[in-house]
Amino acid sequence: MPSPLPPPASSGSCSLSARQSWAEAEIREFYLFPELLPASVDASRFSSVQGLIDELTAEARAQGKDRFFTFITSIAEEDAFIDSGETAAFGIRIQSESSPARVVVADAFEGAPALAAGIDRGTEILAIGINEATLRDVSAIIASEGTDGISAALGPGTPGLQRVLRVRALDGSVRLVTLTKTVFDIPPVSSRFGVRVIDADGTRTGYVNLRTFVGTADPALRQAFADLRREGVRQFIIDFRYNGGGLVRIAELMGDLLGGNRQTSEVFNEERFRPSKSEFDFTKLFDPTDESVSPLRLAFIGTDATASASELVINAFTPYFPDASVLVGENTFGKPVGQIARDRPICGDRLRVVAFAGRNAAGQGDYFNGLASEVAATCAAEDDLRFAMGDPREASTARALDFLAGRPCAPIIGARTASLSGVSERRRAFVLPETPDVVSREVPGLF
Repeated sequence: MPSPLPPPASSGSCSLSARQSWAEAEIREFYLFPELLPASVDASRFSSVQGLIDELTAEARAQGKDRFFTFITSIAEEDAFIDSGETAAFGIRIQSESSPARVVVADAFEGAPALAAGIDRGTEILAIGINEATLRDVSAIIASEGTDGISAALGPGTPGLQRVLRVRALDGSVRLVTLTKTVFDIPPVSSRFGVRVIDADGTRTGYVNLRTFVGTADPALRQAFADLRREGVRQFIIDFRYNGGGLVRIAELMGDLLGGNRQTSEVFNEERFRPSKSEFDFTKLFDPTDESVSPLRLAFIGTDATASASELVINAFTPYFPDASVLVGENTFGKPVGQIARDRPICGDRLRVVAFAGRNAAGQGDYFNGLASEVAATCAAEDDLRFAMGDPREASTARALDFLAGRPCAPIIGARTASLSGVSERRRAFVLPETPDVVSREVPGLF
């Protein structure tokens, strides 16, 4: 691992100006793009620490290098999430569609209220209210307030907060459901569909869906790959379609688990800081474990919600599978940079600063416009909410199986915002809170 960074300040005032001064000093010391920082900023113009941060990173954002990746958050809140996936919510991830205006559930988490109430992938939310008397149609909310209105209607992540939803299931049945937000840990690997062996085309394919790179993904992934290793499968579908990233150490673990046929002298990923901080540069070599598998072919499923650590894993394997790996679905988000955490415990503040860039064994890493133009092969596919992820009938899973079987497919076309060849242009986007917290940054669409 890289050398530990110097400790942050442990004393001082928690006034707004003091917190702003601390954040600016940390950014100026560690920011990956120091040449893009303004020479000076009048902090008094801003009523928050984040406002100042956004001003400091405005030029990098304009160049597409820091799309709000540098931010202030809470030490306690982030630690609770990155350790175990802890959050307070109904336990669903929702997406909006523009034509017609509607909101649908993309995933529902085990151990959370929504799934217990029968709400799962493909369920449409028709109306939202504090109680039955205050129900408002989703279409009306979006027409007057946009998707920010959906976020506001569903309310903040406060345990005990209750909402009534009118929902329509995939079979067309409509009902009212009362949900209460509770604290639960997001399972990084679903117990329902997260790991399976798919028998198709006379070949067995291992399927793994990772929702988020949190600490509890370590034992879950080790168990998943141990099971697949015992099954003897040699081709794999890795489903990152909604995975916004998280801990780099979990990405490194996933590299080791997929790297059973890699040498310990081979590079998984390089972390490169700015020249003045090069003493923190680090090269992660493959280090296979007892649970590691040895793939012959790899298919990665992604969308524009696939970011950061997910993209790191895909990028890392590209040089080793130039003719035997593929990105299926949509172009990815485009975040080839990573943040360090700078804490100021006296105020409970954690500053996430973009401080290093990733590179694979071939030196590739400038995928700010997504990975579609960087990987060797792509297959465009729809995210088919009619079926569970990993079901061979689901469109992205089916296209992944096509590639692994040697069948042709239409490629993903263009940059991050372009449409997909052969795929419906009706686009979905995750509903986000107006002010994202640490959970909604890593697991967009969670409510």
